Parts: sequence; C-alpha cells; structure tokens
Amino acid sequence: MQETIKKYAFKDGLKLEFEIIDLQTILQLKGDIMTVPHRAQFYHIIWIEKGKGTHYVDFKPISIKNNTIIFVPQNSVNLYDIAGKYEGQCIVFTDSFFAKNNEDMQFLHSSMLYSDLYDTALLKVSPQLSDLRVTINAMQTEFIRTHDVSQYSILHNMLHIFLLQAEREMRKQGFKELKPSANLDYLVLFKDLLEKNFREEKTVSKYAAELSISEKQLQKATKTLLDKTPKQIIDERILLEGKRLLVHSNQSIKEIAYELGYDEPTNFIKYFRKHTDKTPSEFREQY
Repeated sequence: MQETIKKYAFKDGLKLEFEIIDLQTILQLKGDIMTVPHRAQFYHIIWIEKGKGTHYVDFKPISIKNNTIIFVPQNSVNLYDIAGKYEGQCIVFTDSFFAKNNEDMQFLHSSMLYSDLYDTALLKVSPQLSDLRVTINAMQTEFIRTHDVSQYSILHNMLHIFLLQAEREMRKQGFKELKPSANLDYLVLFKDLLEKNFREEKTVSKYAAELSISEKQLQKATKTLLDKTPKQIIDERILLEGKRLLVHSNQSIKEIAYELGYDEPTNFIKYFRKHTDKTPSEFREQY
C-alpha cells in the first residue's frame, strides 16, 4: 500500500490536454505506476483489441476481453492488471480539453459513459471496420499532424463524435439510460455539488439550499430516478472515499477521519460500522 493514493495530473509539455497512446507501449514505459492504485485527473477511453486479466475501477473488477472499450471517469481509483494483457489504444483527455462551454461540461458529466449515476461503461465493439474505428483512426491521423490553429477544434469535434457514437452503440446493446427531465437535472447538479463538498458538508438541507430547491424536491428527484434518498447518496460518497483510503493508502484511521471531515475519529468509526457492519480496521484487514 501507499501512504496516500497517488494522483496523476495530465502530462506536461503537450500542446493539447489530449493524447492517443498505444497500450502496450505505455505499460512498458509506466507499468510501475499504472499497476498500483492511482487516481488520474483525466478521462480514459481504453480500447482493448486483445487482452486478458482483470482491470479494477473503484473496487469493481472488469474482465479484460478482446474487442471491448472501458470508459474510466477522472479521479476514480484505477488499477491495471500487472499480470494482464492489454493490446490496443488509450485515449486520454481532460475537462479543460473537452469542455469549451457549459453544454460540453453538462454532456460529459451526464453521459452514460462517465456519469457516476451508472456503473463503469463497458462497450463491445466489432473487430471489423465500424463507425468507432473510422473515428479513432481519423483522430490518430489528426493527432500526429504538426500542431496548428485548427487542430484543437478538429480533435475536439472528433472526440465528441466518438463519444456520441459510443453512446449509440451502448443503446443498441441494451443499455438503459435515465430520460431527460427536471428531476435528472436536479440529480446531476446535486451529484456535482456533492463531489466538490462531501468532505465538508454532509447535510441534505445545505445541498438543497445551494441548489435553490426544497429538500422535498431533491428527495423526489433522487427517489424517482435512483430509488435512494439524498442522505443515502451522501453516505455512499463518503463511504466510497473512506474505502478507497483504507484499502489503497497507509494513512491511519485518524488521518482518514480528518480527511473526510470528522473532528473526532470515533465518530467516523461509528459511522463506518453503522453502514458497513465493519470497523475501518476490519475493512482494511479484509482487503
């Protein structure tokens, strides 16, 4: 285990916060950091043409299979299989690259590919030529061109098209997404706000006030779409972060409690046990 979960920002020195990488090459170069738990502060599109093993995203095992794409959200705890096989490409990009405006940001954060309203998106792809293959090939060609004033817009638009094509394929493969509605808007805004503030703020009333809606409206949104109360969603986010730190770091229980906003470590211990039936120490030992 590490003292803290490693965080990796986007690589310095590139003209754009976007890159297409050969998976075998990058694992040979940086396998020592990719095969330990880490948080990348950017998004991944991992296109596996040939592979085997188990990839992990926030404790969830994902079987590595030929002709699949894994969409990994930014800041999730990502772990490549040290004994696995990865052949294919990986596209990485940041919020800053994709979100030219509020509409882009809303699309990215509510997309079935990256929203935490859904499980990690996994897409089967045809080994033959497909719309997705045509688009990624075009992105690769554009990416290796000499940088000019048009490159950003071209790559941005191609990436947006790729994500839309991936969503289309997900729907064809039976994925059920939440339908656009006022409740979904409230839920997305609530989740975004929670992500920024869960360490400091844990009360439903404060989130509802920040969103300028009533607690009853917020509860209606979360219960209708996820069958969960706002309090349950807050608890799940706190517990996920606690589990990440317990399993993937060597921080003490006291340090983790403070990081999660608890002035008294005993309060965190009681809270964790109430929701998991295990003390933090027991959970850590289990993993």
